[in-house]
Amino acid sequence: MIEHVTDYHTATMDPWEFPHHNRAVPLDVVKKYPVQNRTGFTITEATHQYFVNDLENPYVEEKPFDWIRGNHVGGKSLMWGRYSFRFSDLDFEANAKEGIATDWPIRYKDIAPWYDYVEKFAGIAGDRDGLPHLPDGQFQPALPDNCVEQHFRKTTNANFLDRKVISARAAHLTAPTQEQMNLGRAKCQFRNLCMRGCPYGAYFSTQSATLPAARRTKRLTLRPHSIVNSIIYDEKTGRATGVRVIDEQTHKWHEFHASVIFLNASALGSTYILMNSKSNRFPNGMDDSGQLGRNLMDHHFHVGASADYEHDLDKYYYGRHPAGLYIPRFRNLPGQEKQPFRRGYGFEVYTERDNWGHAYGDEGFGAAFKEKATQFGTWKITLDAFGECMPYEDNRVYLTSDVTDKWGQPVLKMDVHYRENETLMRKDAREQAMAMLDKAGFVNINGFDSQAHPGLSIHEMGTARMGTSPKNSVFNKFNQHHLVKNVFCTDGASMTSSPCQNPSLTYMALSARAADYVVRSLKRGDIPR
Repeated sequence: MIEHVTDYHTATMDPWEFPHHNRAVPLDVVKKYPVQNRTGFTITEATHQYFVNDLENPYVEEKPFDWIRGNHVGGKSLMWGRYSFRFSDLDFEANAKEGIATDWPIRYKDIAPWYDYVEKFAGIAGDRDGLPHLPDGQFQPALPDNCVEQHFRKTTNANFLDRKVISARAAHLTAPTQEQMNLGRAKCQFRNLCMRGCPYGAYFSTQSATLPAARRTKRLTLRPHSIVNSIIYDEKTGRATGVRVIDEQTHKWHEFHASVIFLNASALGSTYILMNSKSNRFPNGMDDSGQLGRNLMDHHFHVGASADYEHDLDKYYYGRHPAGLYIPRFRNLPGQEKQPFRRGYGFEVYTERDNWGHAYGDEGFGAAFKEKATQFGTWKITLDAFGECMPYEDNRVYLTSDVTDKWGQPVLKMDVHYRENETLMRKDAREQAMAMLDKAGFVNINGFDSQAHPGLSIHEMGTARMGTSPKNSVFNKFNQHHLVKNVFCTDGASMTSSPCQNPSLTYMALSARAADYVVRSLKRGDIPR
């Protein structure tokens, strides 16, 4: 259980208040994270408590897969990157136009009102940029640029007419509405310590926004320390009646019953539950299409370029804005020359002022040392691409009992890898990042390609996709199970493809849309209570 504010134990701590100044993690802690620590992922003194113990939650890798998880109340809404973009019909129509996998059962017009709805509730800072392939939304004022961001935006937009540098659209309050303040949320304080939990409720999270709203209904029961094992299926009625749950602390089993069940356990978590939900009707898990566990996608990233900027050294800034710039997809757009790869990628743009060597790398004490610590170094910039992964049917996960978790459950086996399309896309992303930095007058330009494995982007999608028929998919256009009509899934598992935009806003919009559909269906009697 993590309570808003009171359980963000490291949120306001200064570096010197940590035993290792938040620059090292004790070995007895590190050993709990052999998977997540091998990736260079941010397991720190300040944030490690939000990530699962890999030793208690194992999985099997047929091929390398970096599974980053947080099994606590609020889940990854406490640690997410908060970039929030809409999909467009360029994305929803791509599979059908290219004859890839299966068609999405929805189009932009179906979800656009729900994007509006969740943006107003969550609070998204951004600009209206007029890009048809990245639709505008209901935005609060964008986060401001620093001097290097201003320079990069101006020069790139002038020199590359096929692309546009914009402010990242981020789930941070910059001008809170009355509804948001009534929930106890406040304006972003520009601390950029978000992964520790925000006591101001400035960024959107379960703790700061949806749980307070749900509690106001007086109809919420929240049960932490609960591991959902499977869905209970009634063979006579063809409906789900509830879920089986293991108590994380006592290891006792419980059953909870409901008229409607929403799966939102993350892509692989929801798929695991469906696979584990076996019955006479569904001996291989709750699916007839053969697509359950298939088409696993994750954005491929950590490819691009970094550089230095040696001007504007007289600028000083107070505060640290929590999101920078974004370069939306500019490859394979309508009317453009086709690339040797399908789909496209976007860049997240990060900047920082190098002062670590001055403040921490040298020995010393007294006035001279303090003076040196205030002298900032060179501006740094990084362009990091996030690319679409195609839905490959043989990129899949299985259940295996060869290994079990702490609670005796079978675990997932991952058999996933990137292909030629992703490799060609990465080559182009690296080259274009270097070209943009060169045109903008940066120096010490270094192209990079970390060859990151699937999973590390933490944008898992697919494995229980939406589709037009129970023969080609698990869920329908309302995220409703084709065959078990009172089961819904609105997280990454239901994605039919993986547009390069960060997907969380789409999950939220689909969730609100499906909830509205359920309410109307219950009132009509289409779903029995």
